[in-house]
Amino acid sequence: MIISKTPFRISFFGGGTDYPVWYRENEGAVLSTTIDKYSYITLRYLPPFFPHKHRIVWSKIETVKDVNEILHPAVKAALNFLKVDKGMEIHHDGDLPAQAGLGSSSSFTVGLLNSLYALKSKMPSKEKLAKEAIHIERDVLRENVGSQDQVAVSFGGFNKITFSKEDKIKIEPVILEKERMAKLQNHLMLFFTGLSRFASDVAKDQIKNTPDKKRELTVMYQMVDEALNILNKREDILEFGKLLNKTWQIKKSLSNKISNPMIDNIYGRAMKAGAVGGKLLGAGGGGFMLFFVPPENQQKVREKLKNLLEVKFNFEKDGSKIIYCSPE
Repeated sequence: MIISKTPFRISFFGGGTDYPVWYRENEGAVLSTTIDKYSYITLRYLPPFFPHKHRIVWSKIETVKDVNEILHPAVKAALNFLKVDKGMEIHHDGDLPAQAGLGSSSSFTVGLLNSLYALKSKMPSKEKLAKEAIHIERDVLRENVGSQDQVAVSFGGFNKITFSKEDKIKIEPVILEKERMAKLQNHLMLFFTGLSRFASDVAKDQIKNTPDKKRELTVMYQMVDEALNILNKREDILEFGKLLNKTWQIKKSLSNKISNPMIDNIYGRAMKAGAVGGKLLGAGGGGFMLFFVPPENQQKVREKLKNLLEVKFNFEKDGSKIIYCSPE
């Protein structure tokens, strides 16, 4: 039996520049961190005593005799990709809901690949996990996805991730003094809007608009280094929050599917209560909202958003890992 633990991620800046349609022409970069909320995959070879060959437990319970009968697209794709011919039992558990802007789909795919390799007594590199997850999501499943989530959750930590025109990926850990990192984290609040959405549907419209949004995406790309300068040069930490507000205003202009009146209302209430900035996480349309709020204003923001669920979190640095390993 194998159990993997793969974090979710928060993306601060650069989202949208991690799509191939952009970075293969212009280069892209994101600033993101993984957090201590996880996707867990438990799997084992299924003993041959059942009428079915595979059992997959997620929001559904599937019992099938052939891999190609599996409904979960990533499971079917991963088993075919790694040419798994033995019967499998796979369970998924997540700390937070899917389709909510925290990279949960990629956490699932990366964790599943990591677990399947462990079952074969193999230890893939973090880069291999990320690139194979990108291949499965983009090339096999034909989803409209970027490249940041798979890299972020594979490697873990607070990183600047750069995507070159040659499809090369560079990971640069953000090194800050402990007190500075804690100060950043203490200004962040995370709320669930209650809305879930298929990121691929929202991203499809944004990708279509990319050729007409070069100015906006160039500014969003430049904000990655601007944010790092704020953190590294010990400027007032509030400048990081103000920059989040700027990137959110630009992000909304990339597609009319990214925000909606409900999201705008939530954002407006938080800002009036004392938030300095924030953004909707992920492709848009729903999910989690991140706010940058001075600690002295956080209770006011909670009161204004009392109809929403707040999720407390910490940064994490491990990325996808195997936490229990007893292979065949």
